[in-house]
Amino acid sequence: MKEEEVNRCQIQEWYPKFKSVSIKTLIHELPEPFVEYLLDDSGPFLLPISITNEDALPNRVHNPHEEEDYQVSEGSDDESEQPSSSPPSFPKLELEIKESIKTLGGAIFPKLNWSAPKDASWISTTGTLRCTSFSEIALLFKSSDSLVHDLCHAYDSCSDKTSSRPRSFFLALRKWYPSFRPDMEFRCFVKGQHLIGISQREVTTFYPVLMEKKDDVRTLIHEFFSNKIRSRFDSENYTFDVYVTGDDRVKLMDFNPWAAFTLPLLFTWEELDQEIEVDMRIVESRREVRPGLKTAVPYDYFDTSPGSGWDQFLRNVGEEELTHQNRGA
Repeated sequence: MKEEEVNRCQIQEWYPKFKSVSIKTLIHELPEPFVEYLLDDSGPFLLPISITNEDALPNRVHNPHEEEDYQVSEGSDDESEQPSSSPPSFPKLELEIKESIKTLGGAIFPKLNWSAPKDASWISTTGTLRCTSFSEIALLFKSSDSLVHDLCHAYDSCSDKTSSRPRSFFLALRKWYPSFRPDMEFRCFVKGQHLIGISQREVTTFYPVLMEKKDDVRTLIHEFFSNKIRSRFDSENYTFDVYVTGDDRVKLMDFNPWAAFTLPLLFTWEELDQEIEVDMRIVESRREVRPGLKTAVPYDYFDTSPGSGWDQFLRNVGEEELTHQNRGA
């Protein structure tokens, strides 16, 4: 894989060309001091001071009553190792983001050049990536381990790697849709400019509705690729994510490089590297969910063989659901 293939998948690169078939997004180039703030893990966890008083955690972060300087007794050997820290501030960036969030309807979900801070959603008050202020964005970004990829390791899989990071980083603010349905998001795999695979994007859940709509969704996505993507995206091999709306429109969500750091979801990269016909895979029962992609434990470490603890758990879930359905019949 080449650096240029990775660069094409940056949202600030592809969005202007595909904005008519994607969701509304506003993009800001990040000042280098903010990038340095994200990379700095040498001191305490501090959120930027909000000039608009829209703090993400006003009672836990930079509360003036709790910000007493660390006191060192006279003669302590640690005196030189305890500098006082003060929260940073990015007023210009905060005001620009505040205006963009307002333009996008008051709520957004953020991402960097390639990645969104999905691993940090647990720290938000809603348990999602929904943000309404600069402080909430900073909280997610500062808490995310997955964004370290964008910041430090974006080109690690490139055969012509010349740098560990891009010249500039960009913050993409994407309009938040409360009616978004995770069962209707899919990852598509393109090899040699041919669509060879489609996978359910949220593979930790069984969605019965997909069993009924699988063929229709496959047709919609294939037509979308043929008409909107194939001749306009320059890479030979890549993946793209789409969302199918309730009225059967397909919206482009993202591009990702082929293999490298991109999850193959219900496929394996070995399968996808073979010459196969277009195939669509969904989770067809509760026993096929992929728990490792939603927890901190890799999927390969789960024992799902007959008789295992995870196997028994899935059996119990299935039996409980069947009992619930029978009672409601």
